[in-house]
Amino acid sequence: MKVLEEAYQLRNKKQNKIEKIKGLKTPLSVYERLEEICAGGLDNLSDEDASYFLKCFGLFKKKDGKFMLRIRIPAGQITPEQAIKLGELSKIYGEDYIDITTRQQLEFRFLELENLATILKELDGVDISTFQTGVDNFRNIVTSSFDGLGTKDIIKCKPIIDELQAIFFKKEEWIATLPRKFNTAILGTSVNDCNIYGHDCCFVVAKKDNALGFNLYLGGKVGVQAKDSGLFVAIDEVIVTFKAVVELFKQYGFRDNRNKNRLHFLLEAVGMDEFIKAIKTTSGLTYQSSGEILAHDEYILDETGVFKLDEKSTAIHFSVPSGIFSGTDLTSVGLLARGTNSQIRFSVEQSLYLITEETNISLIQNSNLFQEYKQYNNTYFNHQIACAGTATCAFGVIPNKPDAIEMANYLQKEVPIKNGKVRMYWSGCVKGCGIHGVADIGFEGCKAKDEDGNSCYGVHIFLGGKATLEAKEARVLAKSVPLEKAKYIVRDLMIKYRDEKLEFESFESYDTRVLSNLSENI
Repeated sequence: MKVLEEAYQLRNKKQNKIEKIKGLKTPLSVYERLEEICAGGLDNLSDEDASYFLKCFGLFKKKDGKFMLRIRIPAGQITPEQAIKLGELSKIYGEDYIDITTRQQLEFRFLELENLATILKELDGVDISTFQTGVDNFRNIVTSSFDGLGTKDIIKCKPIIDELQAIFFKKEEWIATLPRKFNTAILGTSVNDCNIYGHDCCFVVAKKDNALGFNLYLGGKVGVQAKDSGLFVAIDEVIVTFKAVVELFKQYGFRDNRNKNRLHFLLEAVGMDEFIKAIKTTSGLTYQSSGEILAHDEYILDETGVFKLDEKSTAIHFSVPSGIFSGTDLTSVGLLARGTNSQIRFSVEQSLYLITEETNISLIQNSNLFQEYKQYNNTYFNHQIACAGTATCAFGVIPNKPDAIEMANYLQKEVPIKNGKVRMYWSGCVKGCGIHGVADIGFEGCKAKDEDGNSCYGVHIFLGGKATLEAKEARVLAKSVPLEKAKYIVRDLMIKYRDEKLEFESFESYDTRVLSNLSENI
């Protein structure tokens, strides 16, 4: 612990302004006054409540005075009744608009302050919460969309997630007391469909001497993949290990420069070996060394949007362009799931699945809802991510979501590809919320110059990120490309992939096999 203490003392001689704001009051004291705050109007909303404390409960004030609400969906799983209620609330209070996010959760937008307390009370009635979905808190814990399902499932993680969440959820000692936000993921299937290496704390399904468990990876964030801790964590050791990690982060994490306060920077300062020693001391466990990772499979969605998980269950994919959904359609999802006894699962790629029995497939496929979205079941939309962009984010440089949709529609028209998989991830600015750095083809919004030298929307284009079979940041393909030109660059790349790929080969595999040494000549 001495090394951690020394690093802490060196970096915390001066605290940042957010740490000073935290000292003004407790988040729960603000939450208890929420009805009063909502009734008081914007003129009576204090700066610290708007800028920090309300964010602890997923409430984000926007420039126009309206609010975005982030809704916690553990493991991306909700019941039909919850989906119906969420849809109704979006229609009544949020202009019938919903974003599906890369943490398998939902966001409402365009909410009025006066309605926020009512919305949260309605959500609480169906056991849905917005607690700790913003600022320096534990964010939604993600896992595979197919957790506990099918032949590729190894360890069911939802029960573990519930235990992990119980450690901090709605606990005063954990609400906004971390140095910075903390992202957690746990993968128990052989398919890595949740960007497992991109989080502060990652439990990756593994085997050690024929025993199942997880390899622990630590320190991931946007632009940085987590590193192997060298520890194999048995299933019954996950909770104690997680407690040790977060207690160490809370106690020794840096509280000066907010740009360098994530767990990654503590690990960088003290070294992984010293941090592991501290984990062992805090947990009281000895641990075995890392085992054999079992997440080595891929899956490729075809144009039907339907694929069997096992003899009992089938996944039906609703490809949602850029994650732009609606309350109306979420209500339809809930009604359809209830009528077919299906499960609802959100994906980190901003779409959703209905998990159902084979006898219900035709009912779902013939529904108005599936007919509405089946046009997007193609190579370019099936694995698309796009963050908010200029329409709703103050940091956005380009519109982003519309740009991603326009690109996908253009490519589907010009270079349709069957039995392929291309992960195109779009970030509206350098912050990288669209996790473009681990995409097959990533786009980061920027300003560019058109042929006449005028300023225009553009993107930096990245190629060859790995987030399924391994962890690797993408390499730069082109910088400051006008959006109009970017689609032609990607079109030519897709022609090459279409003509040279093997049957049912993903772009990630194709890139490794063919392009990784040729990117400068593309």
